[in-house]
Amino acid sequence: MTAKEIFKKVRKIEIKTRGLSRQVFSGQYHSVFKGRGMAFSEVREYQYGDDVRAIDWNVTARFNKPYIKIFEEERELTVMLLIDVSGSNNFGTNTSFKLDVITEIAAVLAFSAIQNNDKVGVIFFSDKIEKFIPPKKGSTHILRIIRELVDFKADNKGTNIAEALKYLTNAIKKRCTAFLISDFMCDHYSDALKIASNKHDLMAIRVSDERESFMPNVGLIQLEDAETGKKMWVDTASKEVRKHIEQQGNTFRNKVHDTVKKSGVDLAEISTGEDYVVPLMKMFKKREGRA
Repeated sequence: MTAKEIFKKVRKIEIKTRGLSRQVFSGQYHSVFKGRGMAFSEVREYQYGDDVRAIDWNVTARFNKPYIKIFEEERELTVMLLIDVSGSNNFGTNTSFKLDVITEIAAVLAFSAIQNNDKVGVIFFSDKIEKFIPPKKGSTHILRIIRELVDFKADNKGTNIAEALKYLTNAIKKRCTAFLISDFMCDHYSDALKIASNKHDLMAIRVSDERESFMPNVGLIQLEDAETGKKMWVDTASKEVRKHIEQQGNTFRNKVHDTVKKSGVDLAEISTGEDYVVPLMKMFKKREGRA
């Protein structure tokens, strides 16, 4: 992809996702992610009418006068996007690849965050940590993230969600809001998911494609695993084969749902070729109802 083509694609994504974040997500995002609460600011002398529960007894004893603690809302949040750039996301049988949908979702969340005056950081991962972009504010920073997504070339093709979650837990010391955006084409991440969700406010977004659970009758075709390179011939004319593919897809989806649910993490399911706005809004509204 040339520099001109990259710029054109970034600009197209920016226009669409910035508009969505303003028109649809900004209010919902703000109402769900209001900040961490109240943070200590300073102390001052007690005045008539002040809440006696706010008295700082250590300072009061030192100066022989009553002093109270002043708190203010800790508004600023850090938002981390954990983005799966493995080989399996370079797949799609509708209008978009899974990675294209992941890019747009990440952009919408990022623009919503900066409109809320939050910092945004990114962890790109395959079966290793491909790149870490530290949290910052501003539109220029968000456009850099989108450019990276559009033109990023991962070193590896596999998927290791546990590795990404462990990195998040170790790299971001303070509690943050984190979005794990992946097709979840891997195993053995339940423990890391539980640990990360206990430390951070974590949400999961699974992006899939209908051909992963439904195959039409198109005769004999050759399929290739995008992560391992393994190829196999599949006779889609066979009802038994098509049924097996559907069962495998449903079993995998249910396994992801069970793992995420047991970890106490909210999950949004999004398929290529479908509107991702509705599933994201449903997840936000569900969280708002518990706030």
